[in-house]
Amino acid sequence: MSQHNDKGAALITGASSGIGATYADRPARRGYDLVLVARNEQRLEQLAARLREATGAKSDVFRADLTQKADLARVEQRLRDDGWITMVVNNVGIAASGPFIGPDLDDLEKIILLNAVAVMRLAGAVAPGFVARGRGTVINIASVTALTPETFNGTYSGTKAFVLNFTRALHAEVGEQGVRVQAVLPGGTRTEIWERSGVDLSSLPPERLMGVDEMVDAALAGLDQGELVTTPSLPDAADWEAFTAARLALWPNLSRDHPADRDRPVDRSDA
Repeated sequence: MSQHNDKGAALITGASSGIGATYADRPARRGYDLVLVARNEQRLEQLAARLREATGAKSDVFRADLTQKADLARVEQRLRDDGWITMVVNNVGIAASGPFIGPDLDDLEKIILLNAVAVMRLAGAVAPGFVARGRGTVINIASVTALTPETFNGTYSGTKAFVLNFTRALHAEVGEQGVRVQAVLPGGTRTEIWERSGVDLSSLPPERLMGVDEMVDAALAGLDQGELVTTPSLPDAADWEAFTAARLALWPNLSRDHPADRDRPVDRSDA
């Protein structure tokens, strides 16, 4: 990709629709070139043409199924080789509705491969170059279900908890080396993911669903403000700060040389 701006290029996974397509639009309007990754090449070509006309952004279309090792490896290699890429949006994901018991385990494994493994590997491919150049942004799309596993499919929410924890740890490692890292925790968002997971969007309370444009714009506003974790729906940031403080306050007592009194064995010798 030719270098014609001072922003570099943003690589967005799952860019063919929904959140990914909107994430492609916003960096293009901020002056980035694009690398658009998804399975649907026709949609990617249409998006690239639309953004080229609207913003002048140059786009490389990269057809890939990130549940397939060979395709994932090709994207990883692009991230290692292309120093023009300065932003990665790990957006691609699939959901599942209903209980854990019953669905095909191979289908659930694909959720883990796409939502967690691909995020880890793509971040791992690009982060060393970002650190070496002292510049780069990694945005990982998680979900509020990372905090409320009782409310949704356990495999899906488990992958999103991984993304959240992984992002925090990555920030702790590279955040002081010029690399911005952000986890985005959307609530319900009006995208095709619902239909693909077997949920009728019209059956959901409209007041619980956010439009894609609003969600992405709020997430990018959080990035601009330096937020490590952005939850677009949360009205009061103090609630998140209190939650984080409570979580960190547990740490001194989470690893000790003896168990807490409540978990000591009961002496039943006189019973």
